[in-house]
Amino acid sequence: MKGAEVIDLQKEDFVDRVFIYVKAGDGGNGAVSFRREKYVPKGGPDGGDGGDGGFVILRASANLSTLLKFKHQKKFVAENGQHGRGKKQSGKSGEDLIIDVPVGTVVKDARSGEIIADLNRHGMMVCVARGGKGGRGNAHFATSTLRAPRIAESGEKGEERWLELELKLLADAALIGFPNVGKSSLIAAMSNARPKIADYPFTTLVPNLGVVKLDRDVEYVVADIPGLIEGAHRGSGLGNLFLRHIERCSVLVHVIDIASVEGRDFLKDYDTILEELSKYNPELLKKPQLLVANKIDLLDEDELNGRLEKLKRHANREIIPVSALTRQNIDTLKEKIAQFVGESKLKLSMLPAPPFEKPKPIKTRLELKFDFEIVRTKEGFVVEGEQVKAWLNRYSLEHRDALVRFLEVLEKNGLSEKLKQAGAKDGDTVWIGDYDFEYRE
Repeated sequence: MKGAEVIDLQKEDFVDRVFIYVKAGDGGNGAVSFRREKYVPKGGPDGGDGGDGGFVILRASANLSTLLKFKHQKKFVAENGQHGRGKKQSGKSGEDLIIDVPVGTVVKDARSGEIIADLNRHGMMVCVARGGKGGRGNAHFATSTLRAPRIAESGEKGEERWLELELKLLADAALIGFPNVGKSSLIAAMSNARPKIADYPFTTLVPNLGVVKLDRDVEYVVADIPGLIEGAHRGSGLGNLFLRHIERCSVLVHVIDIASVEGRDFLKDYDTILEELSKYNPELLKKPQLLVANKIDLLDEDELNGRLEKLKRHANREIIPVSALTRQNIDTLKEKIAQFVGESKLKLSMLPAPPFEKPKPIKTRLELKFDFEIVRTKEGFVVEGEQVKAWLNRYSLEHRDALVRFLEVLEKNGLSEKLKQAGAKDGDTVWIGDYDFEYRE
């Protein structure tokens, strides 16, 4: 791939923490309608139900490496349900809004800080906002005593919230190897990152990260991991940090000092690293691996070819010879890592997704017995309470029978008595939501 672009993770192109607003769809309203057909006298109610609102669902995708796409788009709204119609036609439910995020994204409620989900597997989904339930049409309210009901339910409001998305996945590819084999120099050559580089062990105390972009659609995150020593699986050196970090990387890039600058045997180095991986977690050896021979600029051609052939026979795998100092074969290495990362992501994307059970739409429960308050103001008396609000949201009082039913429920819960105790007199105005009534004893 020509013209590969390499980005430093410290720049704005890498985004690992964002805040987004999500709003599920509202349910559609039920319809008030009556049959009017030729040769059908006194047609009955036939208002259909409203459709349910769409849900907002987050889905982990192995094809994404960063949260960059959320930098400019922060508002996500699912589709509303359609209203019911005559002839008992139900409204269409709103389409669910599925938002893809990188594998390794931790989803939190921005207000409470509560962790909603850790999307650590490809295809894993979580509902972050439920759609509202569609309202019932007047066809549901016909009784032997109310044959032509003018009443229908309004759709429920969908949930809305602010979310914090934090990417916990460290990298797609991890540079592993002994101290001073040139991992920091390699990541500096591959990216604009400028890690601390020196000739003593454990120069790198924390992982250095960089994003490599080969074109608009191909990018991956690479990490320079602190070096290992023998016994790392028991926590020696920086092994506990190293091994913990690479468990979520998909590709291992094993870096060898082919020039043996530190005086170590490069074949023994290779075996020691594999042994430490196996002792910590044998599953790590199943990850795709690239073997990179660094510091080729320090050897003459005959010595280099001899060592490369010796390493190839010992490891029984392809070797990519590079020089971080002279940047020889760096582009080849970047493209090879991209190939391995792409193949790994493809395999992950073909695995069956974890089961996902979609929850039920939002449906507020209405109580027939409840308490409420009467608040006296300059304009009159205001009836307040959670269940009062719930009833007002459920029914449109523009419809006669809905108004009658609501007032009957309030009266059974002591409306007149509470107004009288609050000092209401004939002619005073009583406010219930946006509706005003004249009080009569």
